[in-house]
Amino acid sequence: MTLGFTLPDRFGSQALGGCYAPETLLQPLLDLEAAFRSALDDPAYVAELKSELRHFVGRPTPLTPAPRLAAQLGLKALFLKREDLTHTGAHKINNALAQALLAKRMGKHEIIAETGAGQHGVATAAACARLGLSCTVYMGVTDMARQAPNVARMRLFGAKVEPVEAGQGTLKEAVNEALRAWAARCDRAHYILGSALGPHPFPTLVRTFQTVIGEEARAQILEQAGTLPEVVIACAGGGSNGLGLLVPFLGDSLRRVAVEAGGHGPELGEHAARLDGGRLGVLHGCKTLLLQDDHGHTAETASISAGLDYPALGPELAALILDGQVEVRRASDEEALTGARLLCEAEGILPALESSHALALLPSLAAEGAATVLLGLSGRGDKDLSTYQSRSGL
Repeated sequence: MTLGFTLPDRFGSQALGGCYAPETLLQPLLDLEAAFRSALDDPAYVAELKSELRHFVGRPTPLTPAPRLAAQLGLKALFLKREDLTHTGAHKINNALAQALLAKRMGKHEIIAETGAGQHGVATAAACARLGLSCTVYMGVTDMARQAPNVARMRLFGAKVEPVEAGQGTLKEAVNEALRAWAARCDRAHYILGSALGPHPFPTLVRTFQTVIGEEARAQILEQAGTLPEVVIACAGGGSNGLGLLVPFLGDSLRRVAVEAGGHGPELGEHAARLDGGRLGVLHGCKTLLLQDDHGHTAETASISAGLDYPALGPELAALILDGQVEVRRASDEEALTGARLLCEAEGILPALESSHALALLPSLAAEGAATVLLGLSGRGDKDLSTYQSRSGL
């Protein structure tokens, strides 16, 4: 790159990532990188973020043993990293709050965001209310219908929710509209991107602010179990949750697994599993692994989980997978529902549908000989209760 970026803007042997952005956004992106670097070097910013993470978000989140489910599956031990216990109910608040503080530091008092499952939107709306910032969240109409409680929560926090009717009305279209809005108002607004994707420096920002998950989990499991697990596993949509848990374990000799949404079938348009059938392409400002049709157009996706229903992987996670540092698996809609039911009945914990895709892989991991597993529980399932009811006959 020759745009003046100083952080690494490419990942892995395939040089994924980059900054494929319109000219109007190049200077705001450069300004954002400079502000990010400055903030991380500023003890005052770091101290304020740590304080808010502790007193507002509720960090550190617990690492909960799940002995009944482990015994049922034939595992020696299962540990759950409980991002469902954060304020707003998912890992998204870690990044949303950090970026909101960064925006305020930059003198930007208007916040733009996108959301799929609604958790990033809720987290951003809550962070903006906390810090006195205005907030507009773009959300596809399909996701608004299946995540109505989160729409209400955003509005209760004072955010304006803009329905996006284009395309499938899901996360891809919401990101499109949020980027357009930011391009029109970048002089006064900051775009809080919720996943580890988009043009540089967003993938690095989001991953940096989410690795608190894995850093805590690594220290906690060493304290509780006296050793590292054999497998660390997380669901993977855009990549914020997967990178947040897995990156702090990259230097360790263990299996790192990311689970994609297998949807309801194997054909293109029936799932959101990017590694199986995906090709390198550019979407939303970065080069990454992307589901495309025979003409190179971005393919439609399908998943019971709004948070995993996205046609691309974040570039850093895609690079780690392609370079063999992270395994990728897939779980179907029905398998995810089964995984959620297992956790509910064995441990009394209701997981988000996103996290349920990771839970669905536990029987396979046990059958493959894994003894100790650390699983990232990215969010709670209250938002998905209507889906659980309709699909499980409750």
